[in-house]
Amino acid sequence: MKRTALIVAAGRGTRVGGDIPKQYQMLNGAMILTRTIKTFLDCAQISQIQVVIHPDDTAHYKQATVALTDPRLTPYVLGADTRSGSVLAGLAACSGAQTYIHDAARPLLNQVTLARLFAAMDDAPAAFLALPITDALWQVENGQAKSTVARENYWRAQTPQAFRTADIRAAHLAATQSYDDDVATARAAGLDVTPVLGSDQNIKITRPADFALAAKLLGKTMDIRTGNGFDVHKLGAGDHVIICGVKIPHDKSMIGHSDADVGMHAITDAIFGALAMGDIGQWFPPSDPQWKGASSDIFLKKAVQLSEQKGFTITHMDCTLICEHPKIGPHADAMRDALATITGVDKSRISVKATTSETLGFTGRGEGIAAQATATLVKT
Repeated sequence: MKRTALIVAAGRGTRVGGDIPKQYQMLNGAMILTRTIKTFLDCAQISQIQVVIHPDDTAHYKQATVALTDPRLTPYVLGADTRSGSVLAGLAACSGAQTYIHDAARPLLNQVTLARLFAAMDDAPAAFLALPITDALWQVENGQAKSTVARENYWRAQTPQAFRTADIRAAHLAATQSYDDDVATARAAGLDVTPVLGSDQNIKITRPADFALAAKLLGKTMDIRTGNGFDVHKLGAGDHVIICGVKIPHDKSMIGHSDADVGMHAITDAIFGALAMGDIGQWFPPSDPQWKGASSDIFLKKAVQLSEQKGFTITHMDCTLICEHPKIGPHADAMRDALATITGVDKSRISVKATTSETLGFTGRGEGIAAQATATLVKT
């Protein structure tokens, strides 16, 4: 079953304030629209993501999607003067048998809630996320409470609202007026629509105060991982060592199956550890001849790639090198530069430092070099 996520981002969002439309404003370090798109990119059951934008927002959209290279995100289409018109423009570009129409300003949709909607669409022609009303309802006239309204059988709608693509396209084409949401358009066309339990976190950012609430909710769902790595390589005959990607002249060289970059190996293991995905030896076994003499940036880049695939951002790396010689201090800045280039992590978030073992043990005797590292990964 091919499913399209149709994200409606053509509104102006004036109630929230600010100099730019709310969907392009920042929320905990990322644009709201970016977060909304990534929710669907994280879902393997979505085959296409189609965004509808306002003609004035092309530069903002480019900024919001510059790092999103998944081919499922197809080129944007331009919206119309009304929401219904924008949805219809988007539907013309939807290729899935089912379309899930979602507000750009709902960036906190989670995968569990989305899965409930998928399950409902296995049996129903149309469904939408909603929450049953639990508060007392009052009719108010002239600023005064007049009478209560029975809350039974009343739900407040959320998005996505899901339909068979052909059905909702026909419903919009047949509509004689612009409705508040796509469920109303579908009902006007005679379609049955099933409510599905939504989530209290799936809020729509409408007022300034909603930013604070959304930021708080994101904080509750943030996944922070810390991994540790440790590596040792003995020293043998040679004239240089490679540590954290930097070649340093020395009267010995480190011995290993690859280039024996002890610092980079420790950092790589720290990232694998944070991901709970084994260690460097499992991914690049020393028994495999293809890794003989290999540059260790291959290993580190693989760990970074896996973290990105899992939706994590590496926010910090710290490596401590343990040796008497060579002296690390003069080369630490170049090591940070090399690691930043390899990983894409800002240099200000990378630490390389060194200590001695006070001439004790194998490092103190100059028989080898050890390294330990910590990496912090965050998914929001």
